[in-house]
Amino acid sequence: MIKILCVGKIKEKYLNELIDDYQKRLQKYHQVTIVELKDNPIYEKEITSLKEKVNFKDYNIALDLKGKKITSEDFAKKMDKIFLENSNITFIIGGSNGLDDELRSMASEVISFSDLTFPHGLFRGILLEQIYRTFKINNNETYHK
Repeated sequence: MIKILCVGKIKEKYLNELIDDYQKRLQKYHQVTIVELKDNPIYEKEITSLKEKVNFKDYNIALDLKGKKITSEDFAKKMDKIFLENSNITFIIGGSNGLDDELRSMASEVISFSDLTFPHGLFRGILLEQIYRTFKINNNETYHK
């Protein structure tokens, strides 16, 4: 299973439609669950609630600006390799203040999709699209290019 652990609820209809579209596309390949935690104005409480939801038996990928940048092809290879060794991958997306050093160090690895900062709802859509692209690449299906 792929789980996306994130902070905040998406309010914009167009972003929810984007997220729903990619979740439907992904059903053909894998189960994807999004776990939304409440925004908390106190950063430490927000981080604590994220840590409480992380299953350390899963392969946990923290998504953070301080992470390693990879290409879509490298991401596809990485996902394929992870699934050979672990059936559960959790992606961790922090709130507006990001993740703390402790949570980053607790993750199996830390990845950055860009040096740019994205709105959280849009980033969820980008993440789902990249996961979808991964399955298309790994199954040698047209889409990627």
